[in-house]
Amino acid sequence: MEQEERKDFEVSFIEMDENSKEFDYMKVIRAVESMPFNVGKNLLIDFLQGNLKNESVKRNSLNKMPLFGFLQLYSRKEVEEIVENLLSNNLLEYQQLPENRFIKVIAVTEKGKRELANPSHYKKKLSNRFIINETEITEEDKTLFQAFDFFLKPYNDEQKKAVISTKNKILCVAGAGSGKTTVLTKRIEFLTKFRSINPSKILAITFTRKARSEMIARLSKSPYCEGVRIETFNSFCEKILKEHNDLIYEKDAKLISYSQKVKLFNAALRENNINANDALSGYFSFAQRAGRTSEELLLMLMNDCCSILELYKSNNKNINTLLEEAKILDAKNSNNLRMVYRICKYIDLSMKKLGLRDYTDQLIHCINFFKQNPKLVPVFEHVLVDEYQDVNSAQIELIDLLNPASLFCVGDPRQSIFGWRGSQIKYILNFEEKHPDCEIITLSTNYRSSKQIVELINSAMESARLPELKHFNELNAEIKLIGFDSEDDEINFVVNKIKEIDISKNEIFVLARTNRIISELADRMKLNGIKHIVRTEEHHVDIEAAKDEVTLATVHSIKGLEADTVFVVGCNGLSFPCKTSEHPVMELTKIYDYDKEDEERRLFYVAMSRAKNRLYLTYSGKPTRFVTDKMINLLKSENQKSKPLVKNIDVPLTRIQNFKNSEVNLTANLKEWRAQLAREYNLPAYIIMHDKTIMEIIENNPSTIEELRKVKGIGPAKLEKYGNDILRILNGRA
Repeated sequence: MEQEERKDFEVSFIEMDENSKEFDYMKVIRAVESMPFNVGKNLLIDFLQGNLKNESVKRNSLNKMPLFGFLQLYSRKEVEEIVENLLSNNLLEYQQLPENRFIKVIAVTEKGKRELANPSHYKKKLSNRFIINETEITEEDKTLFQAFDFFLKPYNDEQKKAVISTKNKILCVAGAGSGKTTVLTKRIEFLTKFRSINPSKILAITFTRKARSEMIARLSKSPYCEGVRIETFNSFCEKILKEHNDLIYEKDAKLISYSQKVKLFNAALRENNINANDALSGYFSFAQRAGRTSEELLLMLMNDCCSILELYKSNNKNINTLLEEAKILDAKNSNNLRMVYRICKYIDLSMKKLGLRDYTDQLIHCINFFKQNPKLVPVFEHVLVDEYQDVNSAQIELIDLLNPASLFCVGDPRQSIFGWRGSQIKYILNFEEKHPDCEIITLSTNYRSSKQIVELINSAMESARLPELKHFNELNAEIKLIGFDSEDDEINFVVNKIKEIDISKNEIFVLARTNRIISELADRMKLNGIKHIVRTEEHHVDIEAAKDEVTLATVHSIKGLEADTVFVVGCNGLSFPCKTSEHPVMELTKIYDYDKEDEERRLFYVAMSRAKNRLYLTYSGKPTRFVTDKMINLLKSENQKSKPLVKNIDVPLTRIQNFKNSEVNLTANLKEWRAQLAREYNLPAYIIMHDKTIMEIIENNPSTIEELRKVKGIGPAKLEKYGNDILRILNGRA
């Protein structure tokens, strides 16, 4: 659309068209309400645009309905923005079909129905899905900047404005690599040093111990900041609970430790007569179990149970509702949910008896205490909240109870990636609606990444409708999209490339969507003698990698960190968006309803935006649809399919013989055999045989079927299918 037409489009969405009896947005709501069946977002957009190519439109005669195609003059992107606008303003909502919980449809909310019945009920301008412009720097701002040049000189104008703004409610939208921690700490220093705010009346809240430690270290350099409270949400609540223990609990209570969780989980299995092996085979799929020990799987099940328990508590839902959820599932999933319920119930009751609390209890108990004892709520003049895009309903309630005179929130909607554990992006998107007189300041200069990487991540998140990031680093970046025949070849490439790159290994991140791929990578690096540390959701470490260590991490666990070189492995349609879950119970319950597709796209953005100078996106199969045509034009694409990187077998597998006496070559031979089988059966290589099993084979060096049977990871099925091939490879030693 031309510029003038776009302007008309935006006006028509928020104001009544002179030739119409309804606002356009009301027609969209009415269209959803009039549908003969529940529709998903894509079908709704096709209906609104009048797309007759959609088979569902023709098959169900939707083209004969009155509102069919009434937005046909607008682009698909613009129609999608109208729908998203209505969703973010709670006039429409996502619902899950009872018969298929994995399908989301759009429905009209009670608020939407009231709006249709009484348009004057919702007079104020819709937020239009958080559209904001570049931060305006006024002449008054420039005068202040000049006056404080001795204090603000190193910073750009957007950062300066965020540091010294006197507005009582401020949302600072800080893009990737834009210096948000610097702004937070500098603003605190400005408040104490130049506005004479008592340090004890300032509270800064962040999410992780690492971020808290970094802020404390920075502020410790200024004598004016001594006494400022720097906390995580949980550390703040824990101190309140300890201080007022006798008013809150009947006996001393404390935070549950990980070892205590394990003990309670094992007791829950025992007391409910749950056989561990039966539980694991029923709960996890074959692919999820592949390559993992029973101990690892039991800890995963325990973590899932504890996560669900915490999510239900934070959402003020009774854990008993899991039984209601189980009634509408098929037999297998129903049994899994009932098992999770019994474990959760036992853990919950036991924690109460023992005076133990978890992280969610910390928040809930603190909130309840403040509600019951308003005079004991600590008074802060200024509260500053980091990572505001990740807050959940309980954390928002805590902030509201603190009710500071000044609230400064920093976050980035493009990096909201924790909806699966309760975070809700709506709080940052609706900040202006909640605080109409607020000031929104954008930090849009990326100081981390080279120009090409900034252009790439801007393209990845065009739909966010935020000011594009500007690059600061003019150095040329190496950015590539590389395809492979198999995951095995893909991992080989990453390993070999790491060996080639001449930089400190701690400046290399290898990122993946799932723990399973990280495990594969870790095994391969161990085989190749590459030192590394592992960061996953279950195994999160705050320590930095040593100079000679590569960091392997899931994308969720790496947020906030950066490296010179980043590999994002598994950039295919199975991983982005992720088609499988390593946490089955999360998919079985409707504890939180969020747009998983959008969150997966943001996760891909977070992964890419960690890179400073080199970014490799690798995949096997088909590349993810998150890589758009515009991104492909920016990327240097390579296709290494049908070009195995390591060819150690020069004869067909049916004539395996005379291999060199080398464990490295033997390992490569076994993996090449596995890769060929994987291609033949169209399966991931790890399903045929996990790297850990190959390592066990090399270590045990079996020479007979009986000896091979004793190798960990070789069950009866694998022994029957692959036993003779494995022995022929092994017995080929000189």
